[in-house]
Amino acid sequence: MTPEQAVAASRRSVQALGGAAPTCPKTLQRARELGLSGWAFTIAGRGGVLGEVRPELVAASLGLIAPDAVQAGWESARAIIPPVMVAAEVMTQVRRWGAENLQTTPRVERLAELAKRVVRAADPAGLPLFAAWRAASRPLADPAESAAVGLFLLREYGAGVFLMAARVGGLAPVEALISGRAGEAAAVAYGWQPPFPSPGPLARRRAWVDGATDRIVGRSYGVLTRPERLEWTTLVNAASGAVGPVRFSWAGDPTAPTSS
Repeated sequence: MTPEQAVAASRRSVQALGGAAPTCPKTLQRARELGLSGWAFTIAGRGGVLGEVRPELVAASLGLIAPDAVQAGWESARAIIPPVMVAAEVMTQVRRWGAENLQTTPRVERLAELAKRVVRAADPAGLPLFAAWRAASRPLADPAESAAVGLFLLREYGAGVFLMAARVGGLAPVEALISGRAGEAAAVAYGWQPPFPSPGPLARRRAWVDGATDRIVGRSYGVLTRPERLEWTTLVNAASGAVGPVRFSWAGDPTAPTSS
């Protein structure tokens, strides 16, 4: 199994498991306890790891979300609690979710170990959110919590690489959303307003972007041997199957290739 094949074979599971904690009901309940709307929690929770920065920087780092929507969520959260504290709460919830949902996953220790190695091998250049989240993470003794954090980081890594590839491939943020499986639903959910471009003419560029994303993300999987890459896909897909369907925020994951 090549590194790119490992990315393709594990993509859905990484996206599902890595995005499960920030959008699970218990996390959203915690957001309400903090006095935050779901949107404010999402924006400050993901971008707050950058620190007390201007919303323009957060919007540039998130990339796919409309700048006005980012500013609204960021300022709404800042009026109640520093975004850096919201980001810390997100990591707490990731650990909590892992302890509750991955504890009985077969060979979770090995899953955590392989995820950690891939995260360490990932090149953070041009990926400020991934770099910040990886720098903020700490070694964990509990393998279920460690696995959850690793999957969360890998999902952020993939999202950052996709954004970079989309811009190189000539797709504006709204075009990257429109050309995905969720189409206009994702664009609206990410704060963009119609009229939207037709997805048809974007298909070839989107196919290139998806391929480039797999190639770049795949480099981090090169740290694993061929048998380990097969082992990784088996373990992460088994974990996803054991956890079952998880709740996605907004309209699903627009970074998922249209062919997946």
